Amino acid sequence: MYLFKTAQGRVLYVGKATRLSDRVRAYFATTPDRAMIPELVARADDIECIVTPTPQEALVLERQLIREHRPRFNSLLKDDKSFPYLVLTGEALPRIMYTRHPPKGSQKWGPFPNPAAAKQVMQLLRRNLGLRDCKELLPQGCLAMHIGLCAGPCIEPAGYLERVETARKILNGHATELLEELAAEMDAASEAQAYEQAALVRDRIRAVREVISQHVVSSRLYRDSDAIGVAVQGDLAAVVVLHADEGIVQAQDVWPMVHRGDLGETVSAFVAEHYESRRPPRLLLTPVPLLDGVEAWLEEQRGAKVDCRVPMRGDLATLRRLADQNAEVQVGRLARRGSGSLEQRAADEGAVLLGLDRLDHVVCFDMAQLQGEERVGASVVLRNGRPAKKEYRTYTVKGEAMDDLRMMQEVVQRWLKRQDEWPDLLLLDGGQTHLDAIRRTLEEAKVWGRFQVAALAKREETVFRDGHEPIVLDRHGRVLVHARDEAHRFVNRFHRKRRGRSTLEDPLESVEGLGAKKMQALLRHFGGRKGIEQASLADLQTVPGIGKALAERVHQRLHGVSP
Repeated sequence: MYLFKTAQGRVLYVGKATRLSDRVRAYFATTPDRAMIPELVARADDIECIVTPTPQEALVLERQLIREHRPRFNSLLKDDKSFPYLVLTGEALPRIMYTRHPPKGSQKWGPFPNPAAAKQVMQLLRRNLGLRDCKELLPQGCLAMHIGLCAGPCIEPAGYLERVETARKILNGHATELLEELAAEMDAASEAQAYEQAALVRDRIRAVREVISQHVVSSRLYRDSDAIGVAVQGDLAAVVVLHADEGIVQAQDVWPMVHRGDLGETVSAFVAEHYESRRPPRLLLTPVPLLDGVEAWLEEQRGAKVDCRVPMRGDLATLRRLADQNAEVQVGRLARRGSGSLEQRAADEGAVLLGLDRLDHVVCFDMAQLQGEERVGASVVLRNGRPAKKEYRTYTVKGEAMDDLRMMQEVVQRWLKRQDEWPDLLLLDGGQTHLDAIRRTLEEAKVWGRFQVAALAKREETVFRDGHEPIVLDRHGRVLVHARDEAHRFVNRFHRKRRGRSTLEDPLESVEGLGAKKMQALLRHFGGRKGIEQASLADLQTVPGIGKALAERVHQRLHGVSP
């Protein structure tokens, strides 16, 4: 394992190699095979290596590290944690759940990229098998039992575990084997003239057949196989998995991914995520060969041989190409969905207005103070036109600066030291003078020119940029106005909070040399704080332990003037 890191310790990329010396040549070759390599090498300050006993363990560790650090240069599933699971809990009488956060000790299936389909499967299992979904067993039963959605194990638990086992086999994909077992059980019950039991089993067979009834295309070669197709637009990829068995294509899953320019890495990263919580098929068809260790890891997950192929001709190649065709359709939909949101459209319009390639990452600064007291600043971040509130930051000005320009220079300097990713635009709440001041700051830090900088003045909503004529914003610049207004709101909230905190503080607590005992002596002598405030300098000096110098400091702190 190897990790590219910045000087601040942020992980930029996680990778693995059987022979590290061979991989080094790929990263430091004069003509790298991936577009992202020069930028990765330029940004990285350190490379950390971790040795694992086997390639399979390296694959598991790689997946864990990518989940933990979400590196900028790794291909990864988009929003994978938001996808739902179907769960059978570990209770004595298990319940079925549709959830994005499976409880500990439960058996889960998923995640499902199509939440609606997952809900339909759950409803089908409940309706046909009577699985409970209530949080607790009620001795009088529940509404679901009375309307036929639950078998009522709270009243009569007999036979419920068999229903759960049926659902488990269906979700594990063992439907054919299960149908044979159920058919034999129905025949045996019929021969024994247990017709009610035979009817129950018949209904269970019907439910199983309904679950597995959706077919798309067929071939005699399709036996427990998955075909993976990938289509890419920029850094967005759509990965489609066609599930085929018993001679037919039975289902399709669609997953959005962040693509970093290496198709092999994208496919291998997807396979490692997709089959972590589901049983791999006997045959896996991929557009490119899988990276080191992935095939062996799949065989460990399955507990049997997994045949990974890149088919070039015949029915298997047809199935593989069908997955690619579906992926092409899906990536177009994903791209339109992303660009179709109001926020993303606002960001795109702002980019066109400023002549930029994109405006998906905006950082905006604003300052606040009140007569030199509580000098604070704040930065807000917009990602794809939406506030990224986890990246908002507040700053308390530490220097002696009393004007907004020097205060903003200090805050931007502190911001620069903690950045390992530059925004598309650094926006300032101010005019040309603010822009000139921050330009000097960025030039001193030797980062001027690495990203766009602009200042937005409130008067007529005018944008100032170095080397460009001022622009008076119209509706196409609403993303800039939104960023400025959000920064103004955020810094003012922080300022009010600081002012409110300072008004609750006792002014005497800041007097040098006035400890708890001397404070108690003052309170006892004058009968309370009001008496201390009304005391003259001579009166303060009469208190035991309060000398002339300390009395002067107390008097000055309370009255704001020298005695």
